[in-house]
Amino acid sequence: MRKTIFTIILLIFSIPILAGDETRKGTTGAEQLLIPVGARGVATGGAFLSSLSGLEAIYYNPAGLGLMSGSEAMFSHMSYIADIGVSYFAVGTNIADLGSIALTYKTLDFGNIPVTTFDNPDGTGQTYSPGFFVVGLTYAKSVTNKVAAGFNFKIINESIMNTSASGIAIDFGVQYKFDNSFSIAAAVKNIGTNMEYTGEDLKIRTEVPGSGYGSGNGIYQADAESFEIPSYFELSTSYNFIFNEQNNILLGTTFRNNNALEDQLKFGLEYGFQNIFFIRGGYDMLLENVDDNVFGLALGAGLDYSFSDGIGVVFDYAYMEVKEFPTPNHVFTVKLAIE
Repeated sequence: MRKTIFTIILLIFSIPILAGDETRKGTTGAEQLLIPVGARGVATGGAFLSSLSGLEAIYYNPAGLGLMSGSEAMFSHMSYIADIGVSYFAVGTNIADLGSIALTYKTLDFGNIPVTTFDNPDGTGQTYSPGFFVVGLTYAKSVTNKVAAGFNFKIINESIMNTSASGIAIDFGVQYKFDNSFSIAAAVKNIGTNMEYTGEDLKIRTEVPGSGYGSGNGIYQADAESFEIPSYFELSTSYNFIFNEQNNILLGTTFRNNNALEDQLKFGLEYGFQNIFFIRGGYDMLLENVDDNVFGLALGAGLDYSFSDGIGVVFDYAYMEVKEFPTPNHVFTVKLAIE
């Protein structure tokens, strides 16, 4: 057992040698796939891939859904950068020996943006609002009392007025628990198709060069360049220090290898009192250009209360600093569980 643990830890901390491709920064699209959800995950820096369970785990590691018992419903809202609102809905249930299944929906609210044209660069007086959403179907199962595995199938859609792009992607993850304290996990995220914008707004009516007077205008269509989605691979480990029946501290770390960004290392901490009240903190850092981190320290708190009739309610809050923006990100999550 000691040799296995040492090998895993050595692997996690030696993988940064295989650094992500920093030269490809800005070459991927569908950045909404990188926006985290859930106040607990945000407050702990996304470091708890090996210890999250239920609906909260789907975005970080779908294997955690397999640890859910009963049914859950979850709603989370984030005040993101540039006044963008990110809403996330999830509902799932455990189907006895068949495993657990869940549906998720993430949407971005950009507000109203003025419409500008060639003839009216200062605006036409009209407005539009882009529509970005991700719909997911997740299945996970506890293979043994130590191993859980799961996958998440996603449909990605972006629309700007009469132009849109769509794609599909798959996440896959596993969790392994050595005991009630120590666990490890791995996840592969956003493996899928390229996306490309098409639509009527890419067609432009203009004069045909060299044509005679009165020949009318011609129509040409701009061919949009296709783009990849931001895929990545993560390894994670966590340890739960249980002091007594009332107090525990959960520590976690996650290494992320990106396909179009330098690699990241995440750290998370959660103090729990009687498994009811929680205080959290986390940090997500770049491994090369540390000073270029957009997001800083994350903090949060949570309340998890179970009623005697098998109904549980969770309320979580997270605060995350954002570089170069005057206001931080605030995340609120409410979850209802029925055993």
